[in-house]
Amino acid sequence: MDAVRNARVVSPQQTSFHTAVVVGYVIEGHVPASAIQVFLMERTDIRCLALPGMPVGSPGTEVAGVKVERFAVLAIADDGITSVLARY
Repeated sequence: MDAVRNARVVSPQQTSFHTAVVVGYVIEGHVPASAIQVFLMERTDIRCLALPGMPVGSPGTEVAGVKVERFAVLAIADDGITSVLARY
């Protein structure tokens, strides 16, 4: 997966344990489906959505009795500028 991340310029600080390419866009990490759906409808100049690490409470990491961590989904633009797309 490092080759995919490197080819699409996803920095080590933005990575997680899962990488997907959807219609040419990179989805890095446990990004909620709702964020992906909105992103795909808008089709902006973003090349990647990233949820670095694996925060507890992100999709697939829920653990009964464990406090959910707040997390932000990052939007990485074609020019490399990173912004927060959504907070959960």
